[in-house]
Parts: sequence; structure tokens; C-alpha cells
Amino acid sequence: MTALLHFLTYKCNLVQTPKMTCLTKIQMKKALFAYVGSRTTRERSARGEGITVYRVDAETGALEFVQLVKDLINPSFLAVSADGGHLYAVHGDMSDVSAFKADRTSGELALLNRRSTQGKNPVHVAIDPSGGHIVVSNHIGASLAVLPIAPDGSLEEVTQLVRLEGPIGPHRIEQKQAKPHFNPFDPSGRFVVVPDKGLDRIFSFRFEGGRLAPSTPAYVASREAAGPRHIAFHPNGAFAYVVNELDSTVTAYRYSATNGALIPLQIVSSLPDTYTGNSRASEIEIDRAGRFVYASNRGCDSIAVFRIEESTGHLTFVAAEPTQGRTPRFMTGTPDGRFMYALNEDSDSIVAFSIDATTGRIAATGFSVETGSPVCMVFSRHQA
Repeated sequence: MTALLHFLTYKCNLVQTPKMTCLTKIQMKKALFAYVGSRTTRERSARGEGITVYRVDAETGALEFVQLVKDLINPSFLAVSADGGHLYAVHGDMSDVSAFKADRTSGELALLNRRSTQGKNPVHVAIDPSGGHIVVSNHIGASLAVLPIAPDGSLEEVTQLVRLEGPIGPHRIEQKQAKPHFNPFDPSGRFVVVPDKGLDRIFSFRFEGGRLAPSTPAYVASREAAGPRHIAFHPNGAFAYVVNELDSTVTAYRYSATNGALIPLQIVSSLPDTYTGNSRASEIEIDRAGRFVYASNRGCDSIAVFRIEESTGHLTFVAAEPTQGRTPRFMTGTPDGRFMYALNEDSDSIVAFSIDATTGRIAATGFSVETGSPVCMVFSRHQA
């Protein structure tokens, strides 16, 4: 090892690169891995087999297969710990959440344990910034579950179950009860914000000492039958954007990190004005620079691009780019902001797009990979 370091130092000096810079780059090089969850059951007409692990090519955005973790029922939403050492997956249509250990070098997963969420159809899992707990949305159970994380990354039993209540929305099929669909922590890490598709409300909870407590105000109401689904926070912490599933819109809010309150600013369609068919919005994301919002449409099968007005937080529709597949339930950008992936659930494909940093528009790179019923993708860096 000593001889190798002397040689590397010599090479650094040859190219007139500072020794520490050269060595740091070599020693700190990390690989980016993508973890993809899927639907797997016959009841969902699904073709997925579990969680697929890919290595991401930093230059092209291509995905290289690493591992398939089989014998999992609907691992439909995933979350990775801050250090990349653990992954958590909810099991859609069931009542469980699983913990996995991620290998630091290969990115491969090994099951640690599984716990009940004490509710039906968990759809989202978020890790609190301290790494001590997870929060899960039980979509049909109409509740939020809090589970402690043990020192080894495994999960302990539910310590709190919070039920969501209120008048249901007017949609005859989708709004028969409370239906929390998402529960991320805000940028401050002190609040959990929960869009509820069944109640047309977005709830805010303070998170302290591993417990949820309603903030004041406790919620903001959306437009009737909007069906708020997911939320994305602006990097500056001043704005938040909610994608509404049932009416295919995006609502812009001013956000208060003091009390977790959302103040409505604007609502815009996620569909181009020439699209006249049926569609349901699903995912929403903001680029790391805070200049653009992206929202996926199932039916129109596209990713809408919006430009953010810096001073007001208002959105301007830019384009809706086809995802080259059917039913993009999920889409996400890479941590460096260069690429975006559309997960086309009903055509069993993940399609890669490059992102124009100036215009925000996306363009297909030509790379796609076949995988059964993909519905979630998260990233983690590990030592190469």
C-alpha cells in the first residue's frame, strides 16, 4: 500500500495536481446505485419480482443490473438511510414494512427483518433526519405509523399510530375514506407533511421525541376532488408543490418552517391544453437548483415541466414530454441533476432522459431497461 501511495503521489506531481486533491479523488470515488421497487401480485395484474438493484453510469445514465431481491410482495415504495447502509420498503396491499442492509461496496441488499405497520396498504415510508425512526402512511388504514430503528438498522414495533379524520371528498370511487399517500419530512426535519387523497387535505405534524403531534393549523384544504397525492419542497424552504392525482393539477404553496403551515398561491394543470383524455397525476419533484418542477401523468403518459418564478414561487407550464411507455407512476432525477428516469408501470420499462439545466426540458437518451411493473426508484452512493 505504501508503494502504491508513493506511485500515486508521483503521478500527481507529474500532471502538476496537488497531492492531496489527487489522492482524495482516488480514495473517495463512489459508485451510484439505484434501487427499484415493483408491484408483484396477480391482484394488481403485476409482473414485477421484487427489488432490483442497478449501478448507475455517471456519464450516460445507463443502468447496469446488480441484483434482484425476489419473494417480496409489492415492495412499492423505498427509502434509503442517509449513510446508504440501510433500505426500507413498504409492502403495498399488505400491512408490513421491511428493513434491509445494503452492502457498502456492491450495493446488494440483505433482509434484516419485517414489522407490521398496523394498517392496510402502506404506500410511503420516510426516515427522520436523526435516523432513529421511520414514518409510514397506511393508505387504506387511514393512519400514520411510527416505528423506531434499532442500532443495527432493523425495525422495532410500532410505537405510535395516528388516525386521520375529516369529511370525505366527493369522488364516488376514490374518496370513500381518509387516504394518506405521502409523509415526507420538511427541509427543517421538524415537521411531517401528509397529503390525503380521500379528504382533500394536507396535514402537518410536528415530530419531536419520536412522536407525531398535530401542528397549528393542523391542515390546509385543497380544491374538492383534487386528491392531493405527493408533495415536493423547494430547496429554499419557502415554497412547496403538491401534485393532485384526481384532477391532474399542481398546487403551489408558501411554506412556513415555523409551524408547518401551507398557504395556497396557485393551481395549474399538469396536462397540455390539447390533451382531452382521462389522466391521473402521480409524482412530483423539484430540481436541486430550485428552478423547475416536474410532475408525471398517467393516461397522458408524460412528464410535465414547469418553470418556477423565483420571487413568487408561481409556476409556468413549459412542456409535457412523453415517457415512451405506459403509466409513469414514478419518476426521479439523479442526485447530480443530469438525468431523470420515468418508471412506466404498465409497459414494464424504465426510460432514461437527460435534463437541460437551462430550460428544464428533458430528452430521451436512448437508454431504457425492461423490468416488471416498476413503481419507485431511490439512489445511494457506496464506495467503489
